Amino acid sequence: MKQLLALTLSLIAMSSSAVAQGQEQVIVGAERTELYLPLLENKRVGILTNNTGRIGSTHLVDSLYDTGVDIRMVFAPEHGFRGDADAGEHIDNGKDPRTGIQIVSVYGANKAPSAEYMDQLDVVVFDIQDVGLRYYTYLSSMHYMMQACADNDVEMIVLDRPNPNGFYVDGPILDPKYRSFVGMHPIPTVHGMTLGELARMINGEGWLENGDTCRLTVIPCANYTHQTRYVLPEKPSPNLPNMRSIYLYPSLCFFEGTPASLGRGTDFPFQVYGHPKMDADGFRFTPHSNAGAKNPPLKDQVCYGVDLRTEPSDRQIWDRGVDLHYIIDCYNQTGLGEQFFTPMFEKLIGVDYVRRMILDGANAEEIKACWKEDVEKFKVRRKPYLLYEE
Repeated sequence: MKQLLALTLSLIAMSSSAVAQGQEQVIVGAERTELYLPLLENKRVGILTNNTGRIGSTHLVDSLYDTGVDIRMVFAPEHGFRGDADAGEHIDNGKDPRTGIQIVSVYGANKAPSAEYMDQLDVVVFDIQDVGLRYYTYLSSMHYMMQACADNDVEMIVLDRPNPNGFYVDGPILDPKYRSFVGMHPIPTVHGMTLGELARMINGEGWLENGDTCRLTVIPCANYTHQTRYVLPEKPSPNLPNMRSIYLYPSLCFFEGTPASLGRGTDFPFQVYGHPKMDADGFRFTPHSNAGAKNPPLKDQVCYGVDLRTEPSDRQIWDRGVDLHYIIDCYNQTGLGEQFFTPMFEKLIGVDYVRRMILDGANAEEIKACWKEDVEKFKVRRKPYLLYEE
């Protein structure tokens, strides 16, 4: 345990120094080792994480392994344990080449580990950087792990991280009939919560099967509020390469439910949108196969559209929140009518009235007014579960 103590003291010193200098540096849950290392002593540990699970410059798994924590297995979500798999790509079980630890996929056919795996564990540690959207699948992976822990009487520890879109709440509340892996909970598109807060809400609202709850401990961030503009130190997934893409993601992800491209297969995913049928006199780009998108929509086809890399400003994006102007513009320009929308659109937007209103010619402001009251009700509902000042 000497190595564990040394790691703890080093991180405490680093954090104290930042605060002493008046920087009020955000300290993520994983860095607050003094709060959770005692909970791992003499325990058989599983870890659900990806490339964003880091203690400073070192991966959480590597850090805990090197200090002697008894890690029995690592659970790999979408994009894999080290975060380099394509969106939707099948993740195989295997072994981590650095540590030799068993890797168990929790993405694809088996979204929750079986009792065979859970019986080998006393506690599961969850540490993944989220971006604050209902359809970002790490929230769903956390839900399924909470269910597995509840079913098998295994403790779960969430090492919390800031939400880079945590300073506002917007978008329609998910209609249960559109529940899927890209939307499991009756929350807005932009929920304004950290995963630690959402884990508390899942337990508190009885959203696990049969109203089950899991034995949950959340290690909160320090020096963080919901108004903090937190810049991610690691890209959270291959197609969210920078903060610009993360701020635009709440509005552009809906293009996944259309035949248009949002830049997968380019150097600027989630920062543009386009289609071969849009205005040929404007901006153009051509998606190609790359490391983050092996078979992107409209692969090798010239797309005409809109470049959002510099305009509008970040402040304007924040102020507008969920912005349907982009989808409506593309719908109008392509002239595809109802064929513009696929069933995935409802799974992402979470309700059926948005498609209907767009087809009927409603504008973005008229549609947005339809969910305003629901958002205010949700803000009240979530209050008991918040860990940080609003």
